[in-house]
Amino acid sequence: MPEHQLPTDPDTASATAKDAPSGVAAAPLEGISVSEPEDALPRVTLADLPQAMHEACARAGWQGLMPVQSLAFPYLLEGRDIMVQSRTGSGKTGCYLLPMLPRLSADLKAPQALVLAPTRELAVQVEREAATLFAGTGIVTVAVYGGVGYKKQMDALRDGAQLIVGTPGRVLDHLLRRTLDLKDLRELVFDEADRMLSIGFYPDMKEIQRYLPRRPIHTCLFSATYPPHVLKLAGEFMSAPAMLSLSQKEVHVAEVQHLFCEVKPMDKDRALVRLLETENPASAIIFCNTKSNVHYVTGVLQGFGYSADELSADLSQSRREAVLEKIRQGKLQYLVATDVAARGIDIPELSHVFLYEPPEDHESYIHRAGRTGRAGAAGTVISLVDVMQRMELDRIAKHYKIGLIPLPLPTDEDVARVAGARLTAILEGRFRNLTGLERMRVARYTQLARDLAAEGGDDEDSALLLAMLLDAAHQESLRENRFPDPSSPSPAAGQSGGSRQGSGRGGSGSRGGRSSRGGNGGNSDRSERSDRNERSDRSERNDRSDRSERSETASGENAEARSGRRRRSSRRRDGEQGRDAGDTAPRNEQGKTDSAE
Repeated sequence: MPEHQLPTDPDTASATAKDAPSGVAAAPLEGISVSEPEDALPRVTLADLPQAMHEACARAGWQGLMPVQSLAFPYLLEGRDIMVQSRTGSGKTGCYLLPMLPRLSADLKAPQALVLAPTRELAVQVEREAATLFAGTGIVTVAVYGGVGYKKQMDALRDGAQLIVGTPGRVLDHLLRRTLDLKDLRELVFDEADRMLSIGFYPDMKEIQRYLPRRPIHTCLFSATYPPHVLKLAGEFMSAPAMLSLSQKEVHVAEVQHLFCEVKPMDKDRALVRLLETENPASAIIFCNTKSNVHYVTGVLQGFGYSADELSADLSQSRREAVLEKIRQGKLQYLVATDVAARGIDIPELSHVFLYEPPEDHESYIHRAGRTGRAGAAGTVISLVDVMQRMELDRIAKHYKIGLIPLPLPTDEDVARVAGARLTAILEGRFRNLTGLERMRVARYTQLARDLAAEGGDDEDSALLLAMLLDAAHQESLRENRFPDPSSPSPAAGQSGGSRQGSGRGGSGSRGGRSSRGGNGGNSDRSERSDRNERSDRSERNDRSDRSERSETASGENAEARSGRRRRSSRRRDGEQGRDAGDTAPRNEQGKTDSAE
């Protein structure tokens, strides 16, 4: 992936613009570093676009193309799977919407493009921009997201909207209700891909993948950042993806990212918790320089409900063995340790290393950072530093030629927004998995929930009651499994016959969780749809049969009880009559009555 620094000199920049195709000049790229695929395509200008796209730009009031658009359009129009990295506000939304115009058919009244976004606000924003670009073309856009009723969304889907923009949870709801069918899908876009492939959304994304057609689909990822775990998971949804990256600084997509966050010494504990919430690592080691800090940080993490434990030199052997056993069994998410105590410990699939404080010597940084990114896996190293420690970290980076990337400290609002979106996705997933009886139980509390939510605006206590319930659900989610074990087949993979092997489009390999067509692939496709239909029908029948069986059982028990009472009453009457008869009946020589004989 060749990287080049675009010219910053004004004369050179103007010469570059002159070399661009005739028409509207290409947007200047001064000071922007661009990383392109090996088989890079030339940039385009507004004048180079098809007539339909040119008219759409005019409707939107575009005077020219943004840098990310001029660079990405050739790949998107050619139908290549690509990951695009560009800063927020650089024109990424229009970058993936506009090339859809010549690829979608207004005559086909069915979903042909699906854009997945992490929040309802972003989904609404994308829908509005799409409505402007596609006005008068016959292509209809609908946004589907939670928190509102289904009717308007179902009507738009029934009327044949071609572009669907939605959050994963609500999209999955429509798929399960069979109000959304993706058999004609051509385009799939992940907006803010770093969040779409985070732990909170990943299960829903894999579930949606099961409903995608088995044929190749043009898939694109757009994000301002690409953490290593996103690069790793992207291959599950894309076929031979390329990377197009634009940045104000040189971008190097390495296996291990080295980040630092500058905070005050007294705020490091809160900063660490905020980073754990926003980064949401699958597993991590937090390194401290002293045993006292190890004990303190462990207490803070455990107090917040995280699965965390400590390793330090003063632990007893039995206690140390207990911690190591939890690590081996994968039951410990966060380990807090000193350098000496952590020697010889290997945590598989370690995604993050946090340095609560920089090491006291340069070599220890390499040993700490080397805990992640092993065997070709991706990893992230985040150092918490104050002003003086920042200078020391810079010396370490200069000594080992490490590119340090500053990481802004998340605010409380950032944490609440990210954690809220993740918890919403988790709760929606749990609700979808409820049985009929469980949903009946939940329905008993809907009015109470409405009352508490209505009172929450005026009564802080009511809002706190709801917040307490949400926190309990969040704490429970912290104890659940993280990303699935890559060694075990995922549900999507198991459904389609295994994970994707490296192959080109239309080849013999499978795409993500979907196997390619060929042989009896058509039968498998029908079988999978039949399985989903049968599961849904089976669930409905089970709910009805459960209610019927309970009714029949109750009525049967009542009838049996009444019959038993009648038999016991009859036996009592017979016994009383027998005793009366026995008193008067003549006895034989053995003392028995004649009737008994």
